[in-house]
Amino acid sequence: MTLPIARDLASLQIRVVTIAPGLFHTPAFATLSGEAIAALGAQVPHPPRLGEPREFAALARHFVENPMLNGETIRLDGAIRMAPR
Repeated sequence: MTLPIARDLASLQIRVVTIAPGLFHTPAFATLSGEAIAALGAQVPHPPRLGEPREFAALARHFVENPMLNGETIRLDGAIRMAPR
């Protein structure tokens, strides 16, 4: 949906860029043990850890600072993918 929406809003000079996040260290993980968090992080190919909110924020900031970025979905996930069923 990102690209069609970006095209629809282009005449209004509105850009649309989305982030497809992987595993991030957020309050959702607050109840997990350190071992569980480490095990989840180890599943991420590189870097083998959970993402930090500051890394997500840095990408969002880049979206604002780069006017040519439009109509894209950026995966921010350390190359982790869901296993097929």
